[in-house]
Amino acid sequence: MNAHIRTADIALQIIESSSPPKVEDSAQDWPQPQPLPDELPPVMPFDLDLLPMSLRPWIQDIAERLQCPPDFPAVAAMIALATVVGRKIGIRPKRQDDWLVVPNLWGVAIGPPGVAKTPALREPLKPLEQLEIVAKEEFQKAMTEYEAQALVAEQRKALAKSDIKSKLRKAPDAAVQIARDAINAEVEKPTRRRYVLNDTTVEKIGEILNENPNGVLCYRDELVGLLKSLDKEGQEGARSFYLEAWNGLGRFTYDRIGRGTVDIESAIVSIIGSIQPGPLRQYLRGAVNGGAGADGLVQRFQLAIYPDIAKGWCNVDRWPDSDAKRRAYKIIYSLDRLNPADVGATQESNDVPFLRFDRDAQHRFDEWRSILEHRLRSDEEHAVVIEHLAKYRSLIPSLALLCHLAEGRGGVIGVEEVERAIAWGKYLESHAQRIYAVAVAPDMSEATLLAKKIRGGKLPDRFSLRHVYRKNWIGLTKRDAAERAVKVLVDLDWLERRDESTSGHPKACYAINPRLTRQTATQSASMNGETDE
Repeated sequence: MNAHIRTADIALQIIESSSPPKVEDSAQDWPQPQPLPDELPPVMPFDLDLLPMSLRPWIQDIAERLQCPPDFPAVAAMIALATVVGRKIGIRPKRQDDWLVVPNLWGVAIGPPGVAKTPALREPLKPLEQLEIVAKEEFQKAMTEYEAQALVAEQRKALAKSDIKSKLRKAPDAAVQIARDAINAEVEKPTRRRYVLNDTTVEKIGEILNENPNGVLCYRDELVGLLKSLDKEGQEGARSFYLEAWNGLGRFTYDRIGRGTVDIESAIVSIIGSIQPGPLRQYLRGAVNGGAGADGLVQRFQLAIYPDIAKGWCNVDRWPDSDAKRRAYKIIYSLDRLNPADVGATQESNDVPFLRFDRDAQHRFDEWRSILEHRLRSDEEHAVVIEHLAKYRSLIPSLALLCHLAEGRGGVIGVEEVERAIAWGKYLESHAQRIYAVAVAPDMSEATLLAKKIRGGKLPDRFSLRHVYRKNWIGLTKRDAAERAVKVLVDLDWLERRDESTSGHPKACYAINPRLTRQTATQSASMNGETDE
């Protein structure tokens, strides 16, 4: 028995001698950990005055009832306006130049789960859904009539064949005329007006656009699904199509063995959807670092918003503001039936009809654009931000035109709408700076993620990089991400690198500042109502 005890003691001594000696860190020996800089740059809150007056009460009511930032429904409402206006009318932002902008917009709502992004986007799109339902009913009625007339035309064609056969020898000219009459009597198949698409192939979108040259809206609740599908091998053609369909003025041709050659004369698609910060961060890093998304697709989402989420919440249980809703719906329906001539639009040949700025508005727009163009040519911003801001050349005229039309105005666009559009630009730029910050400077966002795990006691007092990336925490799944995170926290005195000796190369590990542990315990005791007494 004693022999067994002695053997166990010897084994334990061997194990302890091979392990690094435990050193109890004293909090007094450590510097005070520095606070983490804010991971996200501040953003401007949404001002309801950015909206046309006819839409403000509606959007305010939606935001209050859903207890969500007004940014979400506001952007969706502007996308709805852009969808119904489409290629009906554009704007020429220069006084004499033929540069034409069609008010086609892409938008994305960014926020964590559970902040009512989906209902906030869907509510302002309901007028488009109503138009879709009405268009479907009209199409079904038209198809019933078409099938009846087509049946008659088919029988007429059969009779014509008999007449042609009898006259072919004696009166060939008469036979040809009978054939012409039969062909001219054929009935044209009706087309269905479309407004909103969800999940469809590019080939099918092409067919729909050929029947709907004014354009359609692609709504994706989780936008990351669309973005990732366009990154896949073999989807280069689909990606090129969306890039071309952004400005609303191009055409697109694709060739498929089964479908042959399909020419899309009016390639115009609006897009709106939502995405969570984590997936967005990963996607943007690919775009910034020359990955699959480095072709400017993500920068085309001009109405990209990442608002602050209010900490407070209250239960709002009331009927929707029916008057505000009715006025907003009426505006959208009227723009769907818009006749460009009724608002004084100019049309040259077969081009898109257009409006221009008045004298004061033109001066203000030229002044704003001059500042923008000088910024785009400087080295003060990251390249990915510059590419995003370059899209504001068309964004500001588009917003001015949409607000002008939504207010029920015609003729030249005034300075009031240009000022409103420029204010939109300032607001959206603040959100763009926040959105791209996670990709342009990823170290801080990764350090923030790791700091939360340290605060939450998810790591031992000493840990290696393997402890971090093998836990598969979002944003920290790769070794290089863990390395960047610990480097920042070492610089901020949250961690200290300790090289432990081993039989081979020294092993790097990181010790957590014990002051952090004490702060966390103090905060926990305070929350539980405990004191030092």
